[in-house]
Amino acid sequence: MMRVSQTWPQEFARRYRDKGYWRGEIFPKMLRERAAAFPDRIAVVGGGERWSYGELHVRAETAAAGFLKLGLKPGERVIVQIGNRPEFLSVVFGLFYAGLIPVYALPAHRRTEIVHFANRAEAAGYVVADRGDGFDYRALAREAKVEAPTLRHVVVLGEAEEFSRFEDFEPDPALLPGDPSPSDVAFLQISGGSTGLSKLIPRTHDDYIYSFRASAEICGLDESSVYMAALPVAHNFPMSSPGVMGALYAGSRIVMCPSPDAQTAFALIEQEKVTITGLVPPLALLWMQAAANAKHDLSSLKVLQVGGAKFMPEAARRVRATLGCQLQQVFGMAEGLVNYTRLDDPDEIVVETQGRPISADDEVLIVDDAGQPVAEGEAGNLLTRGPYTIRAYHNEPGANARSFTEDGFYRTGDVVKRTPEGYLVVQGRATDHINRAGEKVSAEEIEDHLLAHPNVFDAAVVSIPDEFLGERSCAFIIAQGEKPKGAAIKAWMRTRNVAEFKVPDQIRFVDGFETTAVGKISRKELRARLRQAFLDGQAEKG
Repeated sequence: MMRVSQTWPQEFARRYRDKGYWRGEIFPKMLRERAAAFPDRIAVVGGGERWSYGELHVRAETAAAGFLKLGLKPGERVIVQIGNRPEFLSVVFGLFYAGLIPVYALPAHRRTEIVHFANRAEAAGYVVADRGDGFDYRALAREAKVEAPTLRHVVVLGEAEEFSRFEDFEPDPALLPGDPSPSDVAFLQISGGSTGLSKLIPRTHDDYIYSFRASAEICGLDESSVYMAALPVAHNFPMSSPGVMGALYAGSRIVMCPSPDAQTAFALIEQEKVTITGLVPPLALLWMQAAANAKHDLSSLKVLQVGGAKFMPEAARRVRATLGCQLQQVFGMAEGLVNYTRLDDPDEIVVETQGRPISADDEVLIVDDAGQPVAEGEAGNLLTRGPYTIRAYHNEPGANARSFTEDGFYRTGDVVKRTPEGYLVVQGRATDHINRAGEKVSAEEIEDHLLAHPNVFDAAVVSIPDEFLGERSCAFIIAQGEKPKGAAIKAWMRTRNVAEFKVPDQIRFVDGFETTAVGKISRKELRARLRQAFLDGQAEKG
């Protein structure tokens, strides 16, 4: 089993400790301390459950003992695929207490993604709910076990059938190992997947706790705050910006929202007096639309964070008028760097920018395609390094060579401008990513699936602007043999066991792809030409 690690050069690690970014904090101790300080305060609400900090701690200890009794060993990796419910926290902290390493998967992921995560992480365990949104995760677990040889144990919340039932776990504090080192990897987060399937991002206790500790301070969280996780909680945004982890650090209450639709969320905001939550732009637009006829009292909501994709200024200006709360723009990545507009920033900065970095030691470079700095205020490629930005993916030598410079800067793939005040304005992506409602989808991955269809000769997938999704995917296909219907292509894609957000939104058939005089064209250039031709065609229709 390959060891999971994340290492900064000694001089950087020393600087981050000396400046107090890294305080030697670890996840198990964090929850134990909160449970000791306010055992009866409500920590998390959801699905009819209301757990205090003390109860969350006890449940996490019980989970830890259960995982270890199964035969899982400290240092092994365990995939967690659970929706927004309190058990997400008892499972994750149970893994932390047991010295195991969670690998975060989204409820939307299917066999292709889960098998990839299991094999890349050499995962020994897999934790799922029995069902969710009509989907049976036990069937997915059976498929994953066949294709992932290291996967020994499946734990199910609810009806477990032949697997281990999470609710049957029993406490045994004597089984729990000693605490990890603050420099140890706490978990593996997933990347957006700029090429192919997502990469695994090792985050240490020290670096990640700093990121959400500082985020909680920037976002004004305290013991009276109520944070609602509306987006899937395994995403980095609702987990740490400040997210559920920042809320626990601050001693706040967490509300697990099972669905981000306005009706469900508005009812919980009124019921639990939610003060802060985060959305991607398409959901923010839908909430603002729904607020006009809402019958729920939303007056407790003080801050709406919007991130995951660029929030257009015209929409940003409407937040206060429609929802009655402060907008906070968030721009970040699971690999590290997070930017916020501050709660006391002037309206124009909040509306027009995507924020500035958390830390004074977040180093930001904006460079041209040759790697040279652009003039101040000009758009360029964003590179960054800092006390909570990783230096390498797990088990990805090729991606590491492409994604990190020799001196440790992470190539984010984002194109940004910087204002004189140090705020970033996102211009788009330099890579062939489709940012669909905050889910970053690889054009290359979708193309690889399409090329497996017997009636597809070639395919190119591009991003198309969309008012609600931010971007949607359009697949240009050269058919071979009998030309299939677009709906049939989409239905076939679903048989590939991929997340639904990877199925192309639009299919267009073309006779061929334009090439150079010598018959060559890069995939990136081809996608750019097809995208522009599509937009030109739309403009002519308009």
